[in-house]
Amino acid sequence: MDLLDQNLWLGLKKGNQTALEMIFKTHYKPLCSYAYSFLNDKDEAEEVVQSSFISLWEKRDTISIQTSFKSYLYRMVRNACLNTIKHEKVKKLYADQEKLTGEPIHEAVSEGLLTTELETRILNAIQVLPEQCRLVFQLSRFEELKYQEIADQLSISVKTVENHIGKALKIMREELKDYLPLFILFLGNFID
Repeated sequence: MDLLDQNLWLGLKKGNQTALEMIFKTHYKPLCSYAYSFLNDKDEAEEVVQSSFISLWEKRDTISIQTSFKSYLYRMVRNACLNTIKHEKVKKLYADQEKLTGEPIHEAVSEGLLTTELETRILNAIQVLPEQCRLVFQLSRFEELKYQEIADQLSISVKTVENHIGKALKIMREELKDYLPLFILFLGNFID
Protein backbone atom coordinates (compact mmCIF):
# COMPACT_ATOMS: atom_id res chain seq x y z
CA MET A 1 0.00 0.00 0.00
CA ASP A 2 1.37 3.44 -0.80
CA LEU A 3 1.77 5.94 2.02
CA LEU A 4 -1.36 7.99 1.23
CA ASP A 5 -3.59 4.90 1.00
CA GLN A 6 -2.02 3.55 4.18
CA ASN A 7 -2.73 6.81 6.05
CA LEU A 8 -6.29 6.95 4.72
CA TRP A 9 -6.86 3.32 5.66
CA LEU A 10 -5.51 3.87 9.19
CA GLY A 11 -7.72 6.95 9.52
CA LEU A 12 -10.75 5.01 8.32
CA LYS A 13 -10.08 2.18 10.79
CA LYS A 14 -9.99 4.79 13.59
CA GLY A 15 -13.41 6.07 12.50
CA ASN A 16 -12.17 9.24 10.80
CA GLN A 17 -14.98 10.39 8.50
CA THR A 18 -12.66 12.75 6.63
CA ALA A 19 -10.58 9.72 5.58
CA LEU A 20 -13.76 8.06 4.30
CA GLU A 21 -14.69 11.20 2.35
CA MET A 22 -11.22 11.36 0.76
CA ILE A 23 -11.36 7.68 -0.19
CA PHE A 24 -14.86 8.21 -1.57
CA LYS A 25 -13.88 11.26 -3.63
CA THR A 26 -10.80 9.50 -5.01
CA HIS A 27 -12.37 6.19 -5.94
CA TYR A 28 -16.13 6.73 -6.42
CA LYS A 29 -16.23 7.59 -10.14
CA PRO A 30 -13.73 4.93 -11.27
CA LEU A 31 -15.55 2.31 -9.17
CA CYS A 32 -18.88 3.34 -10.70
CA SER A 33 -17.41 2.87 -14.18
CA TYR A 34 -16.06 -0.52 -13.11
CA ALA A 35 -19.46 -1.57 -11.67
CA TYR A 36 -21.17 -0.35 -14.85
CA SER A 37 -18.98 -2.72 -16.89
CA PHE A 38 -20.68 -5.60 -15.02
CA LEU A 39 -24.22 -4.30 -14.65
CA ASN A 40 -24.80 -2.10 -17.72
CA ASP A 41 -27.04 0.10 -15.58
CA LYS A 42 -25.70 3.45 -14.35
CA ASP A 43 -28.09 3.79 -11.40
CA GLU A 44 -27.55 0.24 -10.23
CA ALA A 45 -23.77 0.63 -10.57
CA GLU A 46 -23.87 3.75 -8.41
CA GLU A 47 -26.05 1.99 -5.86
CA VAL A 48 -23.62 -0.95 -5.65
CA VAL A 49 -20.64 1.38 -5.15
CA GLN A 50 -22.47 3.42 -2.51
CA SER A 51 -23.49 0.24 -0.69
CA SER A 52 -19.88 -0.94 -0.87
CA PHE A 53 -18.68 2.26 0.80
CA ILE A 54 -21.33 1.88 3.50
CA SER A 55 -20.18 -1.69 4.05
CA LEU A 56 -16.55 -0.54 4.15
CA TRP A 57 -17.41 1.98 6.84
CA GLU A 58 -19.52 -0.45 8.88
CA LYS A 59 -16.94 -3.26 8.72
CA ARG A 60 -13.80 -1.13 8.99
CA ASP A 61 -12.89 -2.73 12.34
CA THR A 62 -12.86 -6.27 10.98
CA ILE A 63 -11.40 -5.74 7.52
CA SER A 64 -7.85 -6.89 6.92
CA ILE A 65 -6.25 -5.76 3.66
CA GLN A 66 -3.44 -7.95 2.37
CA THR A 67 -3.07 -6.32 -1.06
CA SER A 68 -3.35 -2.68 -2.05
CA PHE A 69 -6.28 -0.67 -0.77
CA LYS A 70 -7.36 0.11 -4.34
CA SER A 71 -7.37 -3.61 -5.23
CA TYR A 72 -9.47 -4.31 -2.15
CA LEU A 73 -12.05 -1.68 -3.18
CA TYR A 74 -12.27 -3.05 -6.72
CA ARG A 75 -12.62 -6.64 -5.46
CA MET A 76 -15.34 -5.54 -3.04
CA VAL A 77 -17.29 -3.81 -5.82
CA ARG A 78 -16.79 -6.75 -8.20
CA ASN A 79 -18.18 -9.17 -5.61
CA ALA A 80 -21.14 -6.88 -4.94
CA CYS A 81 -21.84 -6.71 -8.69
CA LEU A 82 -21.67 -10.49 -9.01
CA ASN A 83 -24.10 -10.85 -6.09
CA THR A 84 -26.45 -8.38 -7.77
CA ILE A 85 -26.27 -10.34 -11.02
CA LYS A 86 -27.00 -13.61 -9.18
CA HIS A 87 -29.94 -11.99 -7.42
CA GLU A 88 -31.32 -10.74 -10.74
CA LYS A 89 -30.99 -14.26 -12.23
CA VAL A 90 -32.99 -15.71 -9.34
CA LYS A 91 -35.68 -13.04 -9.76
CA LYS A 92 -35.79 -13.79 -13.49
CA LEU A 93 -36.06 -17.52 -12.83
CA TYR A 94 -39.10 -16.96 -10.63
CA ALA A 95 -40.64 -14.50 -13.08
CA ASP A 96 -40.16 -17.01 -15.92
CA GLN A 97 -41.73 -19.76 -13.79
CA GLU A 98 -44.67 -17.50 -13.07
CA LYS A 99 -45.12 -16.78 -16.80
CA LEU A 100 -45.01 -20.51 -17.63
CA THR A 101 -47.55 -21.57 -15.03
CA GLY A 102 -49.66 -18.43 -15.12
CA GLU A 103 -49.61 -18.18 -11.34
CA PRO A 104 -47.12 -16.96 -8.77
CA ILE A 105 -44.45 -19.47 -7.84
CA HIS A 106 -45.46 -19.46 -4.18
CA GLU A 107 -48.97 -20.59 -5.16
CA ALA A 108 -47.69 -23.20 -7.61
CA VAL A 109 -45.73 -25.06 -4.91
CA SER A 110 -46.74 -25.90 -1.39
CA GLU A 111 -44.45 -23.56 0.56
CA GLY A 112 -44.41 -25.64 3.71
CA LEU A 113 -43.41 -28.81 1.89
CA LEU A 114 -40.75 -27.05 -0.15
CA THR A 115 -39.32 -25.29 2.90
CA THR A 116 -39.15 -28.53 4.88
CA GLU A 117 -37.53 -30.38 1.99
CA LEU A 118 -35.00 -27.57 1.44
CA GLU A 119 -34.15 -27.41 5.15
CA THR A 120 -33.59 -31.17 5.20
CA ARG A 121 -31.36 -30.99 2.14
CA ILE A 122 -29.39 -28.09 3.62
CA LEU A 123 -28.88 -29.92 6.92
CA ASN A 124 -27.73 -33.03 5.03
CA ALA A 125 -25.35 -30.92 2.92
CA ILE A 126 -23.93 -29.31 6.06
CA GLN A 127 -23.18 -32.77 7.46
CA VAL A 128 -21.06 -33.50 4.36
CA LEU A 129 -18.71 -30.63 5.24
CA PRO A 130 -15.40 -31.39 6.96
CA GLU A 131 -15.68 -30.82 10.72
CA GLN A 132 -13.78 -27.51 11.03
CA CYS A 133 -15.38 -26.19 7.84
CA ARG A 134 -18.84 -27.12 9.16
CA LEU A 135 -18.16 -25.39 12.48
CA VAL A 136 -16.99 -22.18 10.81
CA PHE A 137 -20.00 -22.23 8.44
CA GLN A 138 -22.47 -22.73 11.28
CA LEU A 139 -20.93 -19.96 13.38
CA SER A 140 -21.10 -17.61 10.41
CA ARG A 141 -24.54 -18.46 9.03
CA PHE A 142 -26.53 -19.59 12.05
CA GLU A 143 -24.95 -17.71 14.93
CA GLU A 144 -24.24 -14.70 12.69
CA LEU A 145 -20.74 -14.15 14.03
CA LYS A 146 -18.36 -11.90 12.09
CA TYR A 147 -15.25 -13.47 10.59
CA GLN A 148 -13.03 -11.84 13.20
CA GLU A 149 -15.23 -13.18 16.02
CA ILE A 150 -15.06 -16.69 14.55
CA ALA A 151 -11.28 -16.41 14.16
CA ASP A 152 -10.91 -15.30 17.77
CA GLN A 153 -13.23 -18.01 19.08
CA LEU A 154 -11.48 -20.81 17.17
CA SER A 155 -7.94 -19.37 17.43
CA ILE A 156 -7.49 -19.28 13.66
CA SER A 157 -6.79 -16.44 11.23
CA VAL A 158 -9.52 -14.47 9.46
CA LYS A 159 -8.07 -15.74 6.17
CA THR A 160 -8.60 -19.33 7.36
CA VAL A 161 -12.20 -18.45 8.23
CA GLU A 162 -12.67 -17.00 4.73
CA ASN A 163 -11.18 -20.16 3.19
CA HIS A 164 -13.49 -22.41 5.23
CA ILE A 165 -16.55 -20.35 4.24
CA GLY A 166 -15.53 -20.47 0.57
CA LYS A 167 -14.99 -24.22 0.74
CA ALA A 168 -18.30 -24.72 2.56
CA LEU A 169 -20.23 -22.69 0.00
CA LYS A 170 -18.58 -24.58 -2.87
CA ILE A 171 -19.52 -27.95 -1.35
CA MET A 172 -23.02 -26.73 -0.47
CA ARG A 173 -23.57 -25.47 -4.03
CA GLU A 174 -22.59 -28.87 -5.38
CA GLU A 175 -24.74 -30.76 -2.87
CA LEU A 176 -27.72 -28.48 -3.47
CA LYS A 177 -27.37 -27.83 -7.20
CA ASP A 178 -30.99 -28.92 -7.79
CA TYR A 179 -32.11 -26.37 -5.22
CA LEU A 180 -29.60 -23.63 -6.03
CA PRO A 181 -32.06 -20.74 -6.59
CA LEU A 182 -33.77 -21.47 -3.27
CA PHE A 183 -30.42 -22.00 -1.53
CA ILE A 184 -29.25 -18.57 -2.73
CA LEU A 185 -32.41 -17.02 -1.29
CA PHE A 186 -31.81 -18.93 1.96
CA LEU A 187 -28.23 -17.63 2.23
CA GLY A 188 -29.39 -14.16 1.23
CA ASN A 189 -31.23 -13.93 4.53
CA PHE A 190 -27.92 -14.43 6.35
CA ILE A 191 -25.78 -12.28 4.06
CA ASP A 192 -27.96 -9.17 4.32
